[in-house]
Amino acid sequence: MNFKGKTAIVTGGGRDIGRACAIRLAQAGANVAINYFKSGEGAESAVSEIEAAGGRAFAMQGDMTKPDDVKALVERTAKELGTIHVLMPVTGGLVARKTIPEITLEHWQTVMDLNVTSALLLVQAALPHMTEGGAIVNMASQAGRDGGGGGALAYGAAKGAVVSMTRGMAKELAPRNIRVNALCPGLIDTDFHNIFTKPEVRKMVAGNTPLKREGTSEEVANLAVFLASDEASFITGANYDINGGVLFS
Repeated sequence: MNFKGKTAIVTGGGRDIGRACAIRLAQAGANVAINYFKSGEGAESAVSEIEAAGGRAFAMQGDMTKPDDVKALVERTAKELGTIHVLMPVTGGLVARKTIPEITLEHWQTVMDLNVTSALLLVQAALPHMTEGGAIVNMASQAGRDGGGGGALAYGAAKGAVVSMTRGMAKELAPRNIRVNALCPGLIDTDFHNIFTKPEVRKMVAGNTPLKREGTSEEVANLAVFLASDEASFITGANYDINGGVLFS
């Protein structure tokens, strides 16, 4: 996979899957703009790692649910790194586990904005700067397939919306030869599960997975970068499961 001379934006790039995507894109030759919200240390260390290997990157703080922050990220990317070829909106999260009676309108809207609206805003802002032949790789989830675990109804609904939005974007952007795909990760060793999933539940789920382990951020990044590459030039509108075989769709 060769991204030399191409520019990518990765949101939520300060840790875990987002950071791994940024590093993997740079390893393939891309210039990378890394957005972060709170994980500044991870984002800046990723930039240092990329630059030490001879690549170009910058990190920029911003709330991807805020149109002005998204616009600022895109405009800086276009100014400093040139035409945009790849978008990876990795921004997202569970926020909190809440049962149906516990879900407030504020919680519901927060989860939707964080996981769905953030991706839409990035695509809207970046499209005028994107070249024909570009690629978008959204971040859905296994929760978008199966509804999620306990207390994850809002999150599962949001990721299900990302799945459907990916298909709609793929159809609308096909005339511009911009491909749009998404990933549906299962149990990946990230802070998401460090924070929201009990160790005994993680152990049980990993044990019930055909491959008998959790996945890694790097494994997810490898698939994301492949889908953004020319090697995947006839793939669009697809939502790829990456879960060690625990769920087939």
